[in-house]
Amino acid sequence: MNDPHNFYKSQISKYETELRKASRKLAFSSLLRLLVFLAMVFLVYFFFGNYSAIIATLVIGIIIFVFLVSRHSDLKYERDKFRELIKINETEIEVLEGKYHQLPTGAEFEDPLHPFSQDIDLFGTGSFFQYLNRTSLVEGRQKLAALLLANNIDGISRNQEAIRELSKKADWRQNFSALATLVKTETRTGTILGWLENYRAFVPRIMKWLPFVFSLISGVVITAFFLDVIGGIELALWFFIGLLITGMFLKRINLLSGSVSKVQDTFHQYYQLLALIEDTEFTSELLKSKKELVYSEKQKASLTLKKFSKAIDSLDQRNNMIFGVLGNGFLLWDLRQGYKLEKWIKEHGQDVGKWFGVIEFLDAYNSLGNFGFNHPNYVYPELNHDSHTIEAVELAHPLLDPKKRVANDFSIKKEQFFIITGANMAGKSTFLRTVSLQILMSNVGLPVCATSCAYSPIKLITSMRTTDSLTDDESYFFSELKRLKYVVDRIKTDKYFIILDEILKGTNSTDKAIGSRKFIEKLVRSQSTGIIATHDLSLCQVTEEHPEVKNYYFDAEIIDDELNFDYRFKKGICQNMNASFLLKKMEIVD
Repeated sequence: MNDPHNFYKSQISKYETELRKASRKLAFSSLLRLLVFLAMVFLVYFFFGNYSAIIATLVIGIIIFVFLVSRHSDLKYERDKFRELIKINETEIEVLEGKYHQLPTGAEFEDPLHPFSQDIDLFGTGSFFQYLNRTSLVEGRQKLAALLLANNIDGISRNQEAIRELSKKADWRQNFSALATLVKTETRTGTILGWLENYRAFVPRIMKWLPFVFSLISGVVITAFFLDVIGGIELALWFFIGLLITGMFLKRINLLSGSVSKVQDTFHQYYQLLALIEDTEFTSELLKSKKELVYSEKQKASLTLKKFSKAIDSLDQRNNMIFGVLGNGFLLWDLRQGYKLEKWIKEHGQDVGKWFGVIEFLDAYNSLGNFGFNHPNYVYPELNHDSHTIEAVELAHPLLDPKKRVANDFSIKKEQFFIITGANMAGKSTFLRTVSLQILMSNVGLPVCATSCAYSPIKLITSMRTTDSLTDDESYFFSELKRLKYVVDRIKTDKYFIILDEILKGTNSTDKAIGSRKFIEKLVRSQSTGIIATHDLSLCQVTEEHPEVKNYYFDAEIIDDELNFDYRFKKGICQNMNASFLLKKMEIVD
């Protein structure tokens, strides 16, 4: 069995060595660029007055300098990648030590109207999402949130298989995350896809061949100038003809250049991510199907995206003032690259959304695979369709400290309902969230915090944290009624595992007892499965008329004038309550 902590420490050591090597290469590259620039200045000074030599020096010098700039960018990228890989492994060590509150909370995904997310600490500070999420892309984070919120029970086995496979590809996952993190995007992928869909071409078809012919003629003209066959006037005239042709489209080329410059980094990084996917052999059905969307014998999506990225880089050379002027005067550079970009958009623009979707899917699934890797002692639920909905041994909440948490065995049959009583702070609410999270994790395909778990897939619905609404002039009680109505309406059309915590808190004790009992009886008649926690012991009498309902409890004991909890899930009805004791203990009452 792997030891995640030791693995991450070895990864840090390895990448720190690579980072030192990359930093040395980058320092040498900076020195080399400076030397080339100084050499150009010296040669221009040395050949001052000899215009032919000066032009030759500038042309050759610019070509060398552009190459060195490109190489320097690659070296810088390599250095930044190693820095990110070190950071990834440092983060994992911190999370294994319980330090994860610095990670994104996912608060933007909170939805009080969702079937369960508001009740089980799915999003927000200290949430399961904050603990789980390792996505590097905004769209990947959105995809991960959507997977958690889906409440979908289809394809669980396929999801488990994919997560298992990714959990074993730790190096691959880290490389993918590092590459994805280096994306510095100005524009969301949805905006990019909209731009590609609505783009209208303007470069004439003649530009398919005219820049090539014009460049050949430019070569002849420049050669003739150096051989003194023609003079400077003729050379300048040809140069200004090139600028005039380009200038006719300058405004629209500027717009195109501005648009593609905003997506340049995205395409540059995404084609590398696609290459990583294409070069990986997947065995799970789900991951193979995703790979097939970006890889075929006819074309690789990575190479196709790379062509577009390179075309953007080429057009971007116009921003180099010297090259921009010379390139358009002698090569019709802007029109050449504009035609390439428009041709690519026409041929491949409709496929980009599919390719982006695969990247964002794997960015989300990397978090799931990472979770599986970090918890080698967790188990993937065995899916069954027998009489039991859940049958788990030593089930516990994954966010609790492993050294302190108390695990419980839990078994509930289909169409059974458990009433859980217990003292304050005895563990009822934590247990409800543990079961809720186990259902969510099982449906997503994640391993759960248990030594064994058999599970019949079922959707989840909860009512544990109803709040009043001042904005809507809505009382707490009415908010709670609306939530219970929501539960009743949903179970009319589908099977749900229902988890409720102390319902009808907003009314008096007698009314609450009567209403709660009738509501439980309604759920039982609907053949639902679930749990309700309550302090009202009178509800436990429901078991006398409905054998499908069972009583369980969490206990508390006063030993040596101190309150003690064992957090054990026990069969029966709680007899020890602690509110009065706590009031006296904290000197609130006499």
